[in-house]
Amino acid sequence: MAETLCIVHANCQGEPLVRMLNQSAEFRAEFRVESFVNYTREPIPERSLACCGLFLHQHLDEKWGELSSEALFSRLPRGCPSLCIPNLFFKGYWPLWSGAPGFDYRDVFLDRLLDMGLAKPEILHLYLKTDLAAKYDLQALAEASLDHERNKEARTPIKYMDLILERFRTERLFNTVNHPGRRLMRHVALGVLKHLGLKPPQDFDSEAGVFPDIELPIHPRVAGFFGLSFAGPDTVYNVHGRKKTFAQYAEAYVDCRLSNIEDFIAYLGLR
Repeated sequence: MAETLCIVHANCQGEPLVRMLNQSAEFRAEFRVESFVNYTREPIPERSLACCGLFLHQHLDEKWGELSSEALFSRLPRGCPSLCIPNLFFKGYWPLWSGAPGFDYRDVFLDRLLDMGLAKPEILHLYLKTDLAAKYDLQALAEASLDHERNKEARTPIKYMDLILERFRTERLFNTVNHPGRRLMRHVALGVLKHLGLKPPQDFDSEAGVFPDIELPIHPRVAGFFGLSFAGPDTVYNVHGRKKTFAQYAEAYVDCRLSNIEDFIAYLGLR
């Protein structure tokens, strides 16, 4: 077993990244990995920090207290190498997404229609047929997301914005706002290995780094506005194990909200 401990402190992207890094024989020979989930505030044992030989982390500011990046650096052995890895997030496919609590995958327009107390057929008709670009500045919303990513990218030597800008219209790069697909996860894994001076595997299994059961459907009006070649009204998505078009997904959203069910992810798995 490899003797050097590598600690990975990341969100849900950490697990698939580790799976991809472990495809490198040189990485496996040098490092054994312990992963800790940052957004759940999973504690990192002092004994692990004390013997850490490589710290891979997504940057957390001082608001995270003892789990902030600076606080964790102070508890690592002197001279322990660290690498800030990307924390990928993209609203370009879902500019109306909201992170407001109480419901998964919130959509500000759909929530507004629901809060108006309209009947289900009227809600779905307005949501699917309205010209979203006339109601919302979709370009500005997407640009704000991209600007946020540029600021985050500055913290890591693994650059990814050029790849997103080059390919996001012709290839689905994200499964949800914070679940990157195989190309981006492979890009990050290769960047980490390059930074460490380790060889990648000859045949990289990119499937090891994806989230196959999480495909958030893309509104056809958004797809049309941005010229997305892979999304339309008839596109079928794998939504938590269920095949759905966007219209079917929207109906499930409305049904779940009207039934006062908060766990939309669990609901999707049953519908």
